[in-house]
Order: sequence, then C-alpha cells, then structure tokens
Amino acid sequence: MTAEIRWFWARLNANYWFYPALFSILAALLALAMIWLDRSGFAEFLNDVNWIVPSRPKGAADMLTVMAGSMIGVASTVFSITLVAVTYASGNYGPRLLTNFLEDRGNQLSLATFIGSFVYALIVLRSVRAEDETPATGAEAASTALPGFVPQLSLLVAYALMAICVAVLVFFLNHIPSSIRINKVLQGIGTRLLDAIRETYPVEDEFSDAREQVAGETLTAWGTGYVQMIDFEDLATAARNCGCTFSLKVRTGDFVHRDLPLMEIKGCKPEDIEDRVRQCFTLGPTRTPEQDPQFLIDELVEIGLRALSPGINDPFTAITALHWLGAATSEIGRRDLRKDICGKEDEECPVIPLPDNFEHYLKRGFGSIRSAVASSPIAAEVMLDTIAHAALPIRDERRQRMLREEGRLLAEQAREILVGPDLARFEAQSGRFDRNFWDDATAD
Repeated sequence: MTAEIRWFWARLNANYWFYPALFSILAALLALAMIWLDRSGFAEFLNDVNWIVPSRPKGAADMLTVMAGSMIGVASTVFSITLVAVTYASGNYGPRLLTNFLEDRGNQLSLATFIGSFVYALIVLRSVRAEDETPATGAEAASTALPGFVPQLSLLVAYALMAICVAVLVFFLNHIPSSIRINKVLQGIGTRLLDAIRETYPVEDEFSDAREQVAGETLTAWGTGYVQMIDFEDLATAARNCGCTFSLKVRTGDFVHRDLPLMEIKGCKPEDIEDRVRQCFTLGPTRTPEQDPQFLIDELVEIGLRALSPGINDPFTAITALHWLGAATSEIGRRDLRKDICGKEDEECPVIPLPDNFEHYLKRGFGSIRSAVASSPIAAEVMLDTIAHAALPIRDERRQRMLREEGRLLAEQAREILVGPDLARFEAQSGRFDRNFWDDATAD
C-alpha cells in the first residue's frame, strides 16, 4: 500500500493540470475566507490606517476586473510558451523528454499561480457592491464605513497576489530559455539518475552475488504494457501469508504481454494467489523513472545518439552526455546491485527479484552509444577518458575488467572507421587508456 501511495503521488505530481487545479481550489477558499473576514468586521481597522486609502466600489471593481483579465491572458501566454518549448525540446532532444518538461515544477507552478490569481479576483469581484445597489445582506454591508460594500482586506490580498504574479512572470521568462539549454537538460537527467541509483542500491563498496532464483509454477502476465512499478513490500507480505517463494522474471521497465512469464511461485498454486499478486504490478503504456534507473540512462544515450547523427553532428552535446553516463556508471560500479526488499535482518526473503548486474547497465549505457561515438574522433577520445575515470573509484576487479573491455571494443570499432591523423591521435589515446588500466591493476 505504501508503494501504491508513492506511485499515485508521483503520477499525480507529473500531471500538468495538478498544480493549476490545486491552486485554483486554494485561491477560491482564500477568497471566500477573506470576504468572510471583511463582512464580519475584522477588516475595520484598515479604515484607520493613514497610508491605506480605502477603495470605492467602482475602483475596486475596475481593479479586480483588470486583474482577472490580465491573469487569464498571461496564463494563456505561459501555456503557449511552454508548448513551444516542449515541442522544441522533444523534436531536438528526443520524445522521451516530453515527460521531463511537463513534470517541470517551474512551468507547473507558474501556470498555477496565474490561474489561481484569476480565480481569486473573480470570486472577490462578485462580492463588490456599488453605492446605489441593494446589499445582499444589509446589516453586514451597513457595518462598513463606506456606502455599498468593498472588501478592503480582500483587495489588499489581491494586490499582494499581483506582486507575486509579476515576480513569477519574471522567473518564468528566465526559466523557459534556461530549461531548454542542452547542458541544463543533461544536468537534470544526470542528477535524477544519480539520485535514483543511490536510492535503488543504497549499499556501497559491497559486491555480493545475487541470490539464486528457485524454480516453481509460472504466473503469467494478464495485460500488455510496461511494468511501471512493483510493490515489493506487498509481494513479500503475500508470499509470507501463503508460505511460498516468488522468483520474479521481469524488472521495472520491462515490456510484457499476455501469457509472458511474470514470476515463478514455489510453495503454492498460482491460481490461489493470482489476484493478490497482480495488484502489486502496475502496467502502463510508457516507461517512467520510478524504480527504473535504466530509463534515465536511455534518455542520456538517446540525446548522445541524436547529437552524433549526421543530420545534427554536435559532438560536444554527446560529450556532455558521456560525462553524465560516466558518473552514473561509476556510481553503479561501486554499489551492491542486490535490491534490499525485506531488510538485512531477513536472510530468507520470500521475494527474489530478477538480478541486476553491472554488465547489464554498462551495455545499456556505453555499449548502446559506442557505435556512434566510434565515428567521431573527439567523442571517441573523450569516451576512453570517461571510462578510465569511471573505473578509478571502483574497487571490484571484475567490474574494472568490464570497463576495460568496453574501452577495447570502442578502440576496435573506431579503427574500422577513423583514418589518417584522426586514427593516429585516437591510437595514442587508446595506448594511454591501456597503460592507465595496467598501472591500476599493478597497484592493486
């Protein structure tokens, strides 16, 4: 249930409409509360403050009308600019980044602030009564110092909201061009990837073998889509309740369809626990970053491949993507890749996840971008340096050998493509790469 709540909250935050809807509700409640305070006489002290000039009904109505009209106009402009930025980013960096921009808190909160202010002004405007109008509640209207009814405290809050909106507009105009800069985009993906790695694999400098899975009866998938989230806690509870062991055959981010093996169950019949188990898996049409660091690795690789394509030919963007891939690979390489589902105190956890290994992540990152990098002299040299730097903090010799092998494969592929001075310079870099690895191995 905890995982389901986290998943629901994560997806709710990812929707572009959530914060505008939330701010609209809060603004409506704030407006009603301010009007109630004005009608109850709590704002009478404002008439005695010398530097506050009480507003007349016509002035208050005009101000709120201008505020409501301008706020909805600015909100429309903000939405249009956001769509243009999203279209540009998805077209140049890849369609997977569409989710990143829609989830951007700066864009969501900017639009929410303007829409919330519009709702507030509209509700307060309804309560303004001119001198020649018959008040809706005569006794309360008569308690004010001015004829008619003007919610003075509500107007002050409206002025404050206008000041906040001006500040938010300035922020938004700076945030949009900054958010579509490729270095900023890569930083956001890379930082999120490092955080996901540390959260998924919290144990550092321990390199234990994954627990072997146990054979059993197969439980197959019931639908089609990507595994977006697995509720391991509920799975463990269900396994303990029926006294069985689950050996998962999929991990978060895998695509499944009907009758594809989902897990093997030992100790009970799959049909006896099928309904409970299937509630622990969330399937959807797209992959998401939750529980899936590989999704963020794929985003870095996609940006790098697009940058190195003949139509774009931007090796420096690819170099930045390689640097973040190197940081993520190094972070993965120094961590225990076993998922801690039941806690260290429980050695016989009834849920055995599909093992993650360093080779899998290495091939998904550097292995996927290697062919494109080999065609670019400068990117190939940087990738060798990046692999060497990624290996430095790693204490496991087997993982270091995998990184060295990845560098060897890059060199072999680059020799098939590069010629002349480019090849000679790369060969010199490759020689330094080999010497660095041999020196590290000798030192160990």
